[in-house]
Amino acid sequence: MDTEKIVVGLDIGTTKICAMVGRKNEYGKLEILGTGKAVSDGVIRGIVINIDKTTKAIQQAIAEAEEQSGINIKVVNVGIAGQHINSMVTHNGITRKTSDDEITVEDVLRLTEEQYRTVIAPGSEIIHVMPQDYIVDYEDGIKEPVGMSGVRLEADFHIITAQTNAINNINKCVKRAGLETEDLILEPIASSMSVLSDEEKEAGVCLVDIGGGTTDVAIFHDGIIRHTAVIPFGGNILTSDIKQGCQVLNNQAESLKTKFGMAIAEQANPNEIISIPGLRNRPPKEISVKNLAHIIEARMEEIIEHVHAEIINSGYEGNLAGGIVLTGGGSQLQSVKQLVEYMTGVDVRIGHPNEHLGKSASDIKSPMYATSIGLVLSGFMNIDDRQNNYDQTVTVSNEKESRADDAKSFMQKIIAKTKGLLIDDIDDGEY
Repeated sequence: MDTEKIVVGLDIGTTKICAMVGRKNEYGKLEILGTGKAVSDGVIRGIVINIDKTTKAIQQAIAEAEEQSGINIKVVNVGIAGQHINSMVTHNGITRKTSDDEITVEDVLRLTEEQYRTVIAPGSEIIHVMPQDYIVDYEDGIKEPVGMSGVRLEADFHIITAQTNAINNINKCVKRAGLETEDLILEPIASSMSVLSDEEKEAGVCLVDIGGGTTDVAIFHDGIIRHTAVIPFGGNILTSDIKQGCQVLNNQAESLKTKFGMAIAEQANPNEIISIPGLRNRPPKEISVKNLAHIIEARMEEIIEHVHAEIINSGYEGNLAGGIVLTGGGSQLQSVKQLVEYMTGVDVRIGHPNEHLGKSASDIKSPMYATSIGLVLSGFMNIDDRQNNYDQTVTVSNEKESRADDAKSFMQKIIAKTKGLLIDDIDDGEY
């Protein structure tokens, strides 16, 4: 394991922009070398609406991460989310010239690359092409076709698209901050890398990442991503509801949500009252914890209904043995786990991004950092994939050269023996 490789994740969220620097230790675990955070004023529901504010926030987060890690950051893996994200499943295939040779990495890559020419809605771009099941000569259910023999190679692909303008605005902010984008990664995919186990992905699991501006959904089954969606509601809309319902300031509403909020009103104490300082010599404002819970519960039920609808639309409602995993800052809301279980009838756990972490600060293991850590892990996975593809290509190339050398050597031996026989025959006068 090369411990000198450094990967930086940049999570451009609605409430915060977070930069995270990580490396792999000798045990293959991720060590976080530094983090940087900044308030995100230029992003709404995952979409950049103010280039200057977002650029300054990125620069602030990067500067803090550089100071903590002692690393000069130039290249970042950036997360993308927003209501403009769409996904689809396509089927395509290629016909190889002969079945004598094995299916190679180049064949699989060629088939995958062809999916980037899929016709999509105008103004959109394909950001991810993820193979699902492969078919070799009409034999389906194949996960690793490399090394098999066959003429026809087909596959189902999960394709994710994003608006071109949204991509361009993110890249513009990153570039203005003096950085280069290595990869653009869908945030629920990044979060899944940090909080889901391989066993859960195999059994069937739904990841629900409740962020500030959006709630991201990713469904896995048989170890493969099957469905993704971005719901345009998150923790910020709870804060907005509290602000309006309780007639308080925005920062007071956020404090009420994080300190006293709960997702099930029945669990709130009806006699508990919170006192909020009044404005300009006005008397303090008293707010009932139960009324606060009613406001939160109503909005959380709406978000969970959207999540449940996505699960049903995916067709995997009855195949989630791994249940639902909640992560993101919104998953820390009191009793939200019980509400999701009650409304969906599925087992739920809170996902902490600690499975792949080595020695790191305890606060980094909070669900609110799931996406940031996942972006770093995704960077390392891409490095490993490129290395594996290179190794396999070199191996196949070497095997071909070896077979060619063996054949050449064999023919030379035959020719040598034949020449010897002819010479012997002539010398014996039998010609």
